[in-house]
Amino acid sequence: MTTPTTSPSAQPEPPRPDGATDGALYDALEVEHAAIYGYGIVSAHSTFDRNYLVADAMNEHRARREAAIALMEERGVAAPLPAAGYRLPGEVDDPRQAAELAVTMEQDAAVAWRAVIEQADDQTVRAFGVNALTECAVTAARWRRLMGETPVTVAFPGGSE
Repeated sequence: MTTPTTSPSAQPEPPRPDGATDGALYDALEVEHAAIYGYGIVSAHSTFDRNYLVADAMNEHRARREAAIALMEERGVAAPLPAAGYRLPGEVDDPRQAAELAVTMEQDAAVAWRAVIEQADDQTVRAFGVNALTECAVTAARWRRLMGETPVTVAFPGGSE
């Protein structure tokens, strides 16, 4: 998982909300910020023939981030800010490691969105979480297929079953 690196910020980070639904949304948005950062690293180490997948995934995470921020604002909750940088789960020096990072980020995002589904007390939030989880699972499968892994899918994305 990509984790934020600590650095002074010009703006103080909004506190994590106490409610289960809003807290899960907050956490999922933090994971989206990290994935967007991570896909910059994936892009730098991917081959030209993989650029379409990097661009698709980056656009998907950016759109999901913006929609999640809007959803949080509708709920009257302050969204977390992106970190200045993130610590990667391992080295990324070649296309294989870049693809592995992409799968890891999609799995991390699936875990976060599954938590939103589990914690949601609102149908709109739950539906948003289901869509986000589905997109993460599909994108992870696309990366696994590209790497030649089988199976390309998991039975319960975002879980340990």
